[in-house]
Amino acid sequence: MRFHHWQLPKHLLTDSYKTTHPFLYPEAQQMVAYSEFRAPFDKDQTDRRIVLYGLRYLVQTYLEQRWTQDELNSATEFFKTHRASLDPSDPSKSEFPFPRDLFQKMIDENDGYFPVTISALPEGSVIYPHTPALQITAKGEYSRLVTYLETILTHLWYPSTVATLSRRCKDIIHDYFMRSVDEDAFFLLNSRLHDFGFRGCTTVEQSVIGGCAHLLNFEGTDTLSAAYFAQFELNDRKPVATSIPATEHSIMTSYATERAAMTKLIETYGEGFCACVMDSYDYVNALENVLPAIKSVKLSKGGFLVLRPDSGDPVDVVVQGLKAAEKVFGFVKNKKGYKVLNNCGIIQGDGISYHTINNILNKITKLGYSAQNVAFGMGGGLLQKVNRDTMSFATKLCHIIYADGTERDVMKMPKTDAGKTSLPGCMGISKDPTNFTPSVFPLTDIRAHKNAMVILYDCGKPVSWKWETFDQVRTRLNREWAGTQFYKSHDCLSQEMKDKMVSTRQAQEECNEEDKVLSNEPVSNSQSDSVVSAEDHPFGVRLQEFFQNLVKPKVVKRRNEKTG
Repeated sequence: MRFHHWQLPKHLLTDSYKTTHPFLYPEAQQMVAYSEFRAPFDKDQTDRRIVLYGLRYLVQTYLEQRWTQDELNSATEFFKTHRASLDPSDPSKSEFPFPRDLFQKMIDENDGYFPVTISALPEGSVIYPHTPALQITAKGEYSRLVTYLETILTHLWYPSTVATLSRRCKDIIHDYFMRSVDEDAFFLLNSRLHDFGFRGCTTVEQSVIGGCAHLLNFEGTDTLSAAYFAQFELNDRKPVATSIPATEHSIMTSYATERAAMTKLIETYGEGFCACVMDSYDYVNALENVLPAIKSVKLSKGGFLVLRPDSGDPVDVVVQGLKAAEKVFGFVKNKKGYKVLNNCGIIQGDGISYHTINNILNKITKLGYSAQNVAFGMGGGLLQKVNRDTMSFATKLCHIIYADGTERDVMKMPKTDAGKTSLPGCMGISKDPTNFTPSVFPLTDIRAHKNAMVILYDCGKPVSWKWETFDQVRTRLNREWAGTQFYKSHDCLSQEMKDKMVSTRQAQEECNEEDKVLSNEPVSNSQSDSVVSAEDHPFGVRLQEFFQNLVKPKVVKRRNEKTG
């Protein structure tokens, strides 16, 4: 049986409980929700920057496509038997709530396009925790669908997290390049982290999405699905990524000796870059005996040989490889006094994380080797060992205009976790024109600034925004990441937004007190006073805790350094 995810009715690309919510939301003229990352990568408060990436794929794949009558009919049939029932013997009680009439109206009146407006910052923007990643607006009868897309849009967490992780790795490598690599070799920075993650992905789609996110920062990949998609779908057919010929263990063990296998590799591809895995049997023996034995063949070809250890302690095997290559091929010292091997290097692709990258580069530079001698391959650590909680992605309702025209800002503030506090009201984002840091304002206050959010999708109608090429997205990321390097701990919430949070919380407290009165629960004087004197109320304490956890802007003294 052949099955592809795009054969699923789009109405099912959500959580079961989402189909019940249109029957639960109050009647409204308009509802607005937004999504945000609530935490920095790895909970690192010293660098809270996040790469926003991945909305184009989601919008083009799931929203710029019609939701068809056939899909609606299939979804309707499915929901007839989806409800858990107290009486399984009665089929009439097995039908799950599903707003078929609303979706039929969407087909009849809106040509099958989902009736919401989505605005966001452009792809490749640098944001911080609590910067809206996107904002969804639904109007009229369709207001009840405002959070129906939350499930599929939450997938934005994945490419943004991979892109952020990849960028943090680049920062680490860049720091060691600044220390140990001459300026004329800085072009190598973009090839120092290679994507080895295709085989570790659960689907081809994941490899495309995650692999493209990595390619925002680097040019090296073995994930062909992403390299092709980025070039032909996102970049007007202009090349985005490259790789080099290389052996695997099956190649090495198919020959009687490793010397024969290495000789075949070099004779075939040795005029350019090629890589050889070195630990099929005995890594030390391969370095001490096989490598010297193929020296003449390698030198006759004149290319660049990359040695790949694939087991053992990542730091130790890289050091062993550098020392062996130095002994066989020699080195020169660059202008900064570090050793650069003669047309030979190491790629470490086993056990790589951004922590081990730092450990390896710290060790080799202490031993006098330039960071340009080593590249890294990252597989599962790049595309798999991340999840939605890595940067705590969430979507929440933030504003409602009820059917009678009454407006209300909405804010979540759980007593048990201040970190899950959400933002109230319709929002806009201004970007500092010099350092590109974002500031979040209530929409009523953003008019004094330039709102950097753009409409990416509007109920299926044409929008003025045009999707940018992959190169343009790369350029934006490079520009904004460099601009924010001295504002790594920026607090993105404007004072106006913080004031709105306080006033929204106070208004909600009045409603909460009404609930207590209606439940005949005695309200103490201190509780009543808290509505007026909010700072002493537990909600007020939690809000202050939330504000305190927002790291204040930290300006670092500029250094005269080259940025990558």
